[in-house]
Amino acid sequence: MEEKVIICNDLTKQFGDFYAVNKISFDVYKGEVFGFLGANGAGKTTAMRILCGLSYPTSGKASVAGFDVYKQQESIKKNIGYMSQKFSLYENLTVSENIEFFGGIYGVERSEISMRRTDLIERLGLEKEVNKMVGELPLGWKQKLAFSVAIFHQPRIVFLDEPTGGVDPVTRRQFWDMIYEAAAGGITVFVTTHYMDEAEYCNRISIMVDGRIEALDTPENLKKNYSASSMDEVFYQLARGAKRSDN
Repeated sequence: MEEKVIICNDLTKQFGDFYAVNKISFDVYKGEVFGFLGANGAGKTTAMRILCGLSYPTSGKASVAGFDVYKQQESIKKNIGYMSQKFSLYENLTVSENIEFFGGIYGVERSEISMRRTDLIERLGLEKEVNKMVGELPLGWKQKLAFSVAIFHQPRIVFLDEPTGGVDPVTRRQFWDMIYEAAAGGITVFVTTHYMDEAEYCNRISIMVDGRIEALDTPENLKKNYSASSMDEVFYQLARGAKRSDN
């Protein structure tokens, strides 16, 4: 049996009479690249905050890396990595200082930080930029560095919230190569994106509409089930309330 690292059963988040997340259920497996899609306001950010141990659900059950979202939020935080398009690195610190700082925050031993930092800088080809302020780096390099820092402590799961926003297509492809490498090493990747071509790179995709999961399958099966030639078409049909094909 494949190991389940995220388990959700009827997970719900309610604000007054409004259901931001409405009884969603799904599992995510070790080493899987899991796409979590939805339009703005669909509820995906609220759900991600719960899974990252940053917010309590109203009802339902969920566990992340084997820890309960109600009772073990601090344990969840120690076993995950997180990267956001908006904030992941300190731009007024150098490349080296960012690595050291986040390595310490994640609880990596100082001797281990030094070894891993050297390896990371070599893999990214940042030897000449190691003492530059992160704010001076091109966006694509910032994002690749931010991802590397997010998995620096070798977490079981990394959550990526719109990680490639504003990045050129070539750099986006390189970024996804890094995602595949992490997944091949056993790290589960939970990613939100509004680029439908990137959805094709995921092992499975969940699509949220108005707080509910309206579809969950592989990209190929979703396109087949909705008689679509691309994930753009699938997403458009779901947004319009279309039903899956019987073919």
